[in-house]
Amino acid sequence: PRPRPSPAAWVTQQSVMVFGQVVIGPPGSGKSTYCEGMRQYLDALGRNVVIINLDPANDVLPYEAFADVRELVSVDGVATACELGPNGALVYSLEYLAANLDWLEGVLAKDPSAYVLLDMPGQVELYTHHNAVRDILHTLSRHGHRLCCVHLVDAHHCSDPAKFISVLLVTLSTMVQLEMPQVNLLSKLDLVEAYGPLAFNLDFYTDVPDPSRLLPYMHEAAWDDGDGGSSDGDEARGIGSGGGGGSSGGGVGHPWGGRLAGGPGSAGARGLSAFAAKHMRLSETICELIDDFGLVGFGAIAISDSETVARALRAIDKANGYCFGGRETGTAELFGCAAGETEWDDERFGTLQERFISGSLGGEDGGEEDGDECEGGGAGGRRRPVEERHMTETDLREELLPPGH
Repeated sequence: PRPRPSPAAWVTQQSVMVFGQVVIGPPGSGKSTYCEGMRQYLDALGRNVVIINLDPANDVLPYEAFADVRELVSVDGVATACELGPNGALVYSLEYLAANLDWLEGVLAKDPSAYVLLDMPGQVELYTHHNAVRDILHTLSRHGHRLCCVHLVDAHHCSDPAKFISVLLVTLSTMVQLEMPQVNLLSKLDLVEAYGPLAFNLDFYTDVPDPSRLLPYMHEAAWDDGDGGSSDGDEARGIGSGGGGGSSGGGVGHPWGGRLAGGPGSAGARGLSAFAAKHMRLSETICELIDDFGLVGFGAIAISDSETVARALRAIDKANGYCFGGRETGTAELFGCAAGETEWDDERFGTLQERFISGSLGGEDGGEEDGDECEGGGAGGRRRPVEERHMTETDLREELLPPGH
């Protein structure tokens, strides 16, 4: 027969339900800054909130940690004892935490009424195909804790089509691997155009309706970066009239006419190097995969902006169930969350478009130049045909309704 568990172990496993966020994302995406900003916001709301650092390599914390995993294991100690590099030491540290999860359970049992923010490491493979983090989160869920993954991605990746497609693939891989409620956020929204203007309005990058519309801009960027093999003008670059690259039948937004397998109509024959042509074919396949799953979407947040933090928190509270079972939730709040007013797209992203994106439609810097629309709507943006622009309800009203309506 199995030995009877000790009272301490029984209390740990039967602890009161804990609500919280598991903050994940690539290195530099602002996870620790997000944790401190969210803590301040939740403090202002009157919630009892604590932050637990689960990154054994993070020795500079912008917040006061309720507990630190380095009390259990540290990357420096593992690297010295096991003669591992930084990446291998981090993977070993998370595996060690998964094997000694009673430490984390004991920490959570110290204040079972607290709303928890778990600050996780930034190594992407821990969330895309390694099982340590997945095992930790699933064990906590089995013990009654209600957690939601908050996946942060730098918003400035939206200005680079190739990087944004990679972000979509990493996000999808994380969702499929972890199998947890997950809210994806474009962080640092105030820096969204730090590396260039956006090709589409903000709602295109948050809702991701058709990622293949980014491929023409990858094609143009590959040519501009010197991957083109000829200089036959716009027709060879694949940006001729109708978006067909000089070939009849090419659809709008696909300068190679949708034929990437090789031959006279392939990307390679249209002026791209062999590597760039393979990259384009791979990117097209990734876009099809993302579109087939239909799971990836993003919110947007600037941690210093209370409006975006409040909107993100509403989505997170629904994902981890806090709005349905939190200790401060009454009957009125419960029904208000379940049957609240619908938030329209212009309310969700129209204001953010005007506040954070320079030259947005209706802004002071927006407008037209020589009758052509510019990407991102701002000065210095690359011009693109009107039919390729992602149009919102505001755009349609401005273009179709007479002045004064």
